[in-house]
Amino acid sequence: MCRNIKTLFNFEPPSSELEIRDASLQFVRKLSGFNVPSKANGAAFDRAVESVAASARLLMQELVTHAEPRNREFEAAKARATSLVDCNV
Repeated sequence: MCRNIKTLFNFEPPSSELEIRDASLQFVRKLSGFNVPSKANGAAFDRAVESVAASARLLMQELVTHAEPRNREFEAAKARATSLVDCNV
């Protein structure tokens, strides 16, 4: 599950709200052990996702780097190549 959480900092264009929310959802799923929470836990689960997303947004706004922004297509191709190697081992 956690392998689906991708690095979001220092990309051009910056990470979208959807990417931030997806990473937050994966994080909360991992912490809770729920892929889909029960009705009894749904509200707490949703609040946690929103809280993590807000923290992630703030973190990315405050982080500083002197490195050049990463290229999304290059990083995606690199991840696919790594995935192929891992699957063939």
